[in-house]
Amino acid sequence: MVNDSTAGVQLADRNAVVVGGTTGIGRAIALAFADEGANVVATSRSDDAVEDVTAELRERGADTAAVTCDVRDRESLERLRDAAEEAMGSVDVLVNSAGSVAKASVTEMSEEEWNRDIDVCLTGVFRACQVFGAAMDEGSIVNISSMSADQAREERPAYCAAKSGLNGLTRAAAADLAPEVRVNAVAPGFVKTPLAGEKMEEGSAFREAVDDRTPMGRVADPDEIAGSVVHLASDAAAFTTGQVVTVDGGYDISAK
Repeated sequence: MVNDSTAGVQLADRNAVVVGGTTGIGRAIALAFADEGANVVATSRSDDAVEDVTAELRERGADTAAVTCDVRDRESLERLRDAAEEAMGSVDVLVNSAGSVAKASVTEMSEEEWNRDIDVCLTGVFRACQVFGAAMDEGSIVNISSMSADQAREERPAYCAAKSGLNGLTRAAAADLAPEVRVNAVAPGFVKTPLAGEKMEEGSAFREAVDDRTPMGRVADPDEIAGSVVHLASDAAAFTTGQVVTVDGGYDISAK
């Protein structure tokens, strides 16, 4: 759980951009950053969602700007960078949390579905690391991966492949951008988010199976993933780069 004794100090005076920051884990990260003293621009493709989270960030005292962005478009990312710099100053922290999950087996998935997941979850992160990394004199990039990078999921071939590639990209970018910019990833397990839908509701057969296998006995709240991202973005992780931190309540070590 969040340690209230450190609230509001870990990211003081940092300028952060959270791509995919208007819902679920990304939104929790953006709001946690603001609570820790950062200025934050949180973005997605939805005008309404961007306006909503931007208003909440302002209420929490963050300098911010309402900017939509599509990670499949390099010019869109460049506009985001320019708007963030105008609103806050140079960007110190980038979080890549945009996601896409197509549901189909490897024999039934269309190339369009495959390409969309790869473009959003992997190539889009590559674009963002290029656009923002080139402009960062120092700072931290945190990519949101998934335990699906290492554990196969039925009817998720593109998503699993993208997240596996993202872990490799994280390590490669860390090597290229060190020592000025640190690059790490957080790989969540099962999290109760809007994207997860009804299967994560208490009482569902899927939720009961996950809770039973997970040593912590439950799924995560988005805020609990955000806490790990705050740590990696802060000076507390100043010697940490090229790492993928799994936050899954012990699911991956369970023998059940």
